[in-house]
Amino acid sequence: MSRSQVFLLLLISVLLGLGAVFFAKKWVDEKTQPEIVQEVIERVPVVITEQGIMAGTVIEKKHISLRLLEKDWLNVQHHYQSIDDVVGKIANVSLYKGEPVNRLRTSMPGEGSTLAAIIAEDKRAVTIRVNDVIGVAGFLLPGNKVDIINTRKISKTRASSKTVLKNIKVLAVDQTARTDENKPVIVRAVTLEVTLKEAEKLMSAQREGDVQLALRNPQQKDVPIAKRTYVAPSVTIIKGTQSSNIRVRD
Repeated sequence: MSRSQVFLLLLISVLLGLGAVFFAKKWVDEKTQPEIVQEVIERVPVVITEQGIMAGTVIEKKHISLRLLEKDWLNVQHHYQSIDDVVGKIANVSLYKGEPVNRLRTSMPGEGSTLAAIIAEDKRAVTIRVNDVIGVAGFLLPGNKVDIINTRKISKTRASSKTVLKNIKVLAVDQTARTDENKPVIVRAVTLEVTLKEAEKLMSAQREGDVQLALRNPQQKDVPIAKRTYVAPSVTIIKGTQSSNIRVRD
């Protein structure tokens, strides 16, 4: 065999070896390459607020819009999926910009008034006549909380005052159930949200004397007063080697 033939066979062997290494490496890379799985997230339309909506406001198209929400987050019992289903409803509470509109926080319009729609289920609306003093010099606004003080005249020179109701919500002043202004306004009537028992106390307080509204800090919490229990004193009776304790009662 000549040198040229030997060189040719050697070259062919090298080329075949390199080809085998190339294809083996390619096969190994394909087997070890991680599989990329793309997660598909299904989204559905949900009605959200485009601006803040105050309690008692009739919702209009300018207040809301549609946004896509992950289907797993959708609660059909709470969320609206159509703008037409929301327009004309009344906000029972204040709604904030960007939040999904909740069915439990809206209601159908009342008969000629939006006030009835924002009263809690176990509460009533009671209106009392006020003047500029009782109405906190005009600084009383819907949504404020007040304490109600009753003053009774005992004699010509003596009077007695006590707080009959605490932390009462103001639903409306005159015929205004919502406002964006904080300017003082002199009012003639204030509508309060109370329970039936609180309404009875309020009516009785008005009959017994004058009532005064005291404006509260909305962040203030009333600390419950601990009830005192009377423990009757005991007496130890000794008879010979025996003794016994007996409670003294009135």
